[in-house]
Amino acid sequence: MPRLEEYRQIVGADTIEELRLLAGYLKGRTMLHVNSTAVGGGVAEILNRLMPLFSELEIAARWELIKGGEAFYAVTKKFHNALHGDRQEIAPKDYQVYEDVLDQNLSQMNCEADLVFIHDLQPAALVKKRKGLKNHWIWRCHIDLSQPDSQVWEFLKPYVEAYDACVFHAPSFAQKLTIPQIMIAPSIDPVSDKNRELEPHEVEAILERLKIPTDKPLVTQISRFDYLKDPLGVIEAFQKVNPYVDARLLLVGGMADDDPEGAQVLAQVQEKAKNNPDVIVLCLSPTSHIEINAIQRASAVILQKSLREGFALTVTEALWKAKPVIASAVGGIPLQVVHKYSGLLVHSIEGTAYAIKQLLSEPAYAKKLGQNGREHVRQNFLLTRHLRDYLLLSLFILNRQSDFIHLSLPDGTLKSQTSTIINP
Repeated sequence: MPRLEEYRQIVGADTIEELRLLAGYLKGRTMLHVNSTAVGGGVAEILNRLMPLFSELEIAARWELIKGGEAFYAVTKKFHNALHGDRQEIAPKDYQVYEDVLDQNLSQMNCEADLVFIHDLQPAALVKKRKGLKNHWIWRCHIDLSQPDSQVWEFLKPYVEAYDACVFHAPSFAQKLTIPQIMIAPSIDPVSDKNRELEPHEVEAILERLKIPTDKPLVTQISRFDYLKDPLGVIEAFQKVNPYVDARLLLVGGMADDDPEGAQVLAQVQEKAKNNPDVIVLCLSPTSHIEINAIQRASAVILQKSLREGFALTVTEALWKAKPVIASAVGGIPLQVVHKYSGLLVHSIEGTAYAIKQLLSEPAYAKKLGQNGREHVRQNFLLTRHLRDYLLLSLFILNRQSDFIHLSLPDGTLKSQTSTIINP
């Protein structure tokens, strides 16, 4: 489990001391985080790494999962796609399934904590339980809400407005709401198995075990097998440049417990790739962290050709490893990929193909993009910054009299921290 001292050499002593200072004002407070799955996807990864740090800072944090079934996760997947702007056929019974399952969870879950963080739409209706509880509730949205389906959003909105505040990844996700909206970007843990430094012989051994050939440069996309990650579009883009570049495309993915479409998408990807020996499709378990680390480090170029995207931690991971990234200009990706500085942003299959050819043909340029990307992540998207933002958010929610949090330093002076609020 991570310890704060492990980050000192990466982020500096001042950052560690600031975290301890902020946490001192929350010492003894209780915190509950709730989501829908313990493995698969960025939410589970982040919570898994944050929980030990909260405990080290003497904040009693716990993590709970809601319980659903096939029908529930089929409905919430439709809601998920609809909130990303994809047209879905949603019947009245779908809303009833959602509410019935959440009501069952409400009868079983202990939501007594000073601060309750509810992650994403699956458990959003748990906020009904706050009646009679004298605590504070925050809805943490991890998806792209810039163009939500109006019907699904209008169903979800009353639940959201029952919270004390909501948190989004990017300003473009903000909605017209009666509660404060705070911007907090996700993060990666630089000392986790997925992101720690690996020796070349470790990378080589892992690729050999996975039977990934290294005779050609690897162009890699790592994502769940999900329509919104557009793996079929990735194959089309690669096929356009395949005759002109000596490279292999590697599509690596896995399944999340709350995503019933994964197997279907994987089958379609395998079918599309089967006649091209330069396209490799690899399905890994959600806990294959060190394998993903090695694959990213062995790759010449990393892709993230999403159609919609909350943030894309796979982009953050690749940039941290100083890899050149080609990614769609959607959702939270442009916060990470500054076009022609920390990567290349694209808008189409043709643009993706052109960018692949460019970076494979200009290795010096690709290397510079990767170096810039690593520093951009170090400054903005590491776990310690995420922890700091959660501490500041907690202090803001507990002390709503002001948008400024005044902290006494050891010498008695005051240091003001500002909460980033999209709209009060």
